[in-house]
Amino acid sequence: MLDDALAANARIYAICGLQGSGKSTLAAQLAALARSRGLRAAVLSIDDFYLGRRERLRLGREVHPLLATRGPPGTHEVGLACEVLDRLRAGAAVRWPRFDKLRDTRLAPSRWARAEAADLILFEGWFLKTPAQGQAELIAPVNALERDEDGDGRWRAYCNEALGRDYPALWSRLDRLLFLEPPGFEVVPQWRWQQECAMQARRPSHQAMTRAQVARFVSLFERVSRQALRRLPGIADASLRLDAARRVISVETQP
Repeated sequence: MLDDALAANARIYAICGLQGSGKSTLAAQLAALARSRGLRAAVLSIDDFYLGRRERLRLGREVHPLLATRGPPGTHEVGLACEVLDRLRAGAAVRWPRFDKLRDTRLAPSRWARAEAADLILFEGWFLKTPAQGQAELIAPVNALERDEDGDGRWRAYCNEALGRDYPALWSRLDRLLFLEPPGFEVVPQWRWQQECAMQARRPSHQAMTRAQVARFVSLFERVSRQALRRLPGIADASLRLDAARRVISVETQP
């Protein structure tokens, strides 16, 4: 995969995978390999650019309560992500936010990431290059959360509009996209629970989500995740098809 990025002259190499698929681990491994070859590598995540808690709470009051929860389209500072990637591509020194998921807020600026320059920028996220849905696709709820907490469809319409309006500018900055394709959305709750347990083990003094809370949290991502599963195999430059244990069972590339 590193050879693929270098051969394609992809300064910004994107890795997309649904929650818990291993995209962060893979990005870190590729960065380490790049550095072993004498390259300067920077690793960023779309999660770094979550809106702060105060801004999300404002959206929750003014638009829909579900927007107070981080993650879905419409809860990222897309303009800042574009600015950071542009500066990295230009070889400039840049700092970018880090987000503390257990505390659900950005870290203080003194703890932000920094790069003086980078030969390879690895950008990972769970819905990179996923297109918006058509209006007719938004009518029926995809799960109990949408049925019970978004009965009029305002939340999913807001997220879908943001996905189609704001994010293409960010997608256009990604030179090449690798998709970690799971066997189906059904594996995601378990993968995300394993991820939560790992975060809790690393920081035992902080309270992680319970399994029930993780299940509800994953429900917020289901609509766009299913759209990604439908559309990204035809959009990504390469797809690694995974089984439920995250083992690669095949590799598909675009001609």
